[in-house]
Amino acid sequence: MDEVESLIRDIERFCHDGGVAESTFGRRAVNDGKLLSRLRSDRGVTTRTIARVRAFLHDNAPPTPGEPAEPSRPAEEGADGDKVLARLARAAGFDDGGGQPFRFYDNRQKYLAFVNTCNEKWVIAERVGKELAHVRPRTPALALFDAGMGDGTVLTMLMRDMHRRFPTVPFFVVAKEISLEDVRLGLDKLPDRFAEHPATVLVVTNLYYGEAPWLMPRNVNAAAALNWQEIELEGDCSYDYGEQIKALGPVLDDGWRAVSSQKTGNPLYVRPSVLVIYRKDHKFLLEPVIPRPGRVPVGMYDLVVASHPYRARMADGFKARVVLAPLARSLAPGGRMLVVHAYGKDPGMEIIQSIWPEEGQFPTNRHGLITALKETLGRQARDLKFTTFSDVKSILRYAMHTLPSEIGESIGTSTLFAAWNAAIYVAQIEDDRLAEVMTGRRYLDATQAVLRKYGGLWFNDETFVVSRRRS
Repeated sequence: MDEVESLIRDIERFCHDGGVAESTFGRRAVNDGKLLSRLRSDRGVTTRTIARVRAFLHDNAPPTPGEPAEPSRPAEEGADGDKVLARLARAAGFDDGGGQPFRFYDNRQKYLAFVNTCNEKWVIAERVGKELAHVRPRTPALALFDAGMGDGTVLTMLMRDMHRRFPTVPFFVVAKEISLEDVRLGLDKLPDRFAEHPATVLVVTNLYYGEAPWLMPRNVNAAAALNWQEIELEGDCSYDYGEQIKALGPVLDDGWRAVSSQKTGNPLYVRPSVLVIYRKDHKFLLEPVIPRPGRVPVGMYDLVVASHPYRARMADGFKARVVLAPLARSLAPGGRMLVVHAYGKDPGMEIIQSIWPEEGQFPTNRHGLITALKETLGRQARDLKFTTFSDVKSILRYAMHTLPSEIGESIGTSTLFAAWNAAIYVAQIEDDRLAEVMTGRRYLDATQAVLRKYGGLWFNDETFVVSRRRS
């Protein structure tokens, strides 16, 4: 009994530290999602099973406190970085058993279906816009860093709001994105921004989080191979700009090639790239704003948007070290960073739990993340303010687009498929688990029941703000 109780405590600690659902741990360790419940009730657990669990805990132990918070090279790069990420990914339950963790957010079909059937990006853009009321631009430009450009919807809507509030202030906008397809989708939405706000310098980069704010790789060899492209747009209308951006296809194909890490499955850039775009007829005015290799004119950012910059089920320590800490360090005096991630406790998660009752809510919350971020930043955190808000102010609700007539006694199959896709996308359900339940109609029946119960489908995101003191 003492051995079982000790094992339960070790598993609970492992799941908490690694941000792993108990059911996920059981499946990964011994292919049994109900392992922990059986251990707690002392039912049907053999000594051989206990030995297998102990071996799994030993082999997948997260980094010890003595390890550096970040490797000297980028965490996503090189053999040492691969080892760190592989260990963290395994601890968070993202190893498929063959050494390649399943990266749910790289599934384009599910992603595109989700963003086109739900209004999450609109809701996030509206929330980010509220932060602009606190922004006080500094010369030579209002500096914005988008920590995940995605398809460009949030960035485009935010730049429109920026123009409304600061119509005569030059803009320096940096968008990080490693996905070639997302870069294309995002750039396709932006030509009209150069027409309405000509004093705009847009920078798109595939650099890692620890590099992108400063537009320079930390690795010497990568810095020497930096692919820096500067595009001067000619003409005076969005059509002209759109045609020139469309012609950038070969530039993007070359600069945004990516490979998967053999150890972790994380995307790695083949060549670090920076693409700088501005209007040629405003070059004289924008000269103090245009970046050069090794020189970012603004140095630090007035607003950082971190919308889902990490997978929600990764451990808090990993998110703080690899993503949030570098972004917090890039804030200018008075600068603000809005962080958005999935929260759960919504009808979407109810669909998931009706199929997988043992599936837990997301392990991350804003309070735990801020604690991890403070620990990572150490003394640097003293210049920062961390605002969690109440649940009423922190939690954003977004919904799946449906017509009032679509939710009734009979719900169309296309609506059910869209709702199911949105639920499994947000919950990050792996394909191997989906194959087990999508052979019949049970998942569609469960989706239909939830849609009828609530008259639709919605999800919750959680937000918090990190700001740097003005003095």
